[in-house]
Amino acid sequence: MYSDIGVVAIGRNEGIRLEACLRSALRDSPHVVYVDSGSDDNSVELAIQLGADVVHLDQNLPFSAARGRNAGFERLIEKVPDLKFVQFVDGDCEIADAWIAVGRRSLEEHPELAAVCGRRRERYPDASVFNRLCDIEWNTPIGETRACGGDAIVRCDVLQAVGGYNEQVIAAEDDEVCVRIRQLGWKLRRIDHEMTLHDADMHRLSQWWRRSVRCGHGFAQGFAMHGRPPERHFVKPFRSVLFWGGLLPIVAVLLCWPTRFLSLGVLLLAYGVLWAKVTRTCRRRGFPTSVAMIYAASCVGGKIPEFIGACKYGWRRLTRATTQIIEYK
Repeated sequence: MYSDIGVVAIGRNEGIRLEACLRSALRDSPHVVYVDSGSDDNSVELAIQLGADVVHLDQNLPFSAARGRNAGFERLIEKVPDLKFVQFVDGDCEIADAWIAVGRRSLEEHPELAAVCGRRRERYPDASVFNRLCDIEWNTPIGETRACGGDAIVRCDVLQAVGGYNEQVIAAEDDEVCVRIRQLGWKLRRIDHEMTLHDADMHRLSQWWRRSVRCGHGFAQGFAMHGRPPERHFVKPFRSVLFWGGLLPIVAVLLCWPTRFLSLGVLLLAYGVLWAKVTRTCRRRGFPTSVAMIYAASCVGGKIPEFIGACKYGWRRLTRATTQIIEYK
């Protein structure tokens, strides 16, 4: 048990996944806060039974992961003002054995680091092609990084210095807070150690579609907030979404009649070229050919729902509408 580190878990209707999450957190820290976003299952009762401190988010305000993490962190600091580190974890993740010890030691040995993360893996990668896609997505390079995901250990004083997470950001809020952390001169690192087991629980195409829409919303919002030089946050993925998911298919559809539908054939050919390029990139990263082909298909096919998500952000910003979280499960 480490008394100088607390854990903030966020979730909604995670059921048995939440039990595994909280048990793994309570194994290593006496300070565990679970933030519930309006669950209608037994999540709250389960968390209390296991010994976690529970925070209920006001259901009259829009839910977001950023809001949940801020609420949990505030409760931790209120209870333990001199806390040094905080482990953030999603309620559908289980913290790996020894991860907190390894991550905490890395921060103590490297005072220039504001946060560390490790390897996140899918618990059931073979349960569906969509779970497999998530497992590939989590496989990111080891070393200094520009952003940590939702699961990471962060220095409490650094998080306080940047004002916590931006609660208006409903997707990629972890990337956004890392931008502000790096702007203060801090560094982030991904280390070669198992960190969390994640359960995406995606089995339907509709779930993958909504997740892609959320991703596009995150690209657009992140670009709007930090896209200017020198940061250029999300510039490359946002431009890719606009071109491949918006401009190209719209032009192809508009030219259907004058080109006797030849434009649609050109569009499919362009998508095929992009798919082949992404497949080659994945193979160079060491993925088997079949896995690389599936992941490339998801990347190319996801451009259209990502464009829809970017448009949702643009419309909400134009109309100043309240930002609502986009859930896929």
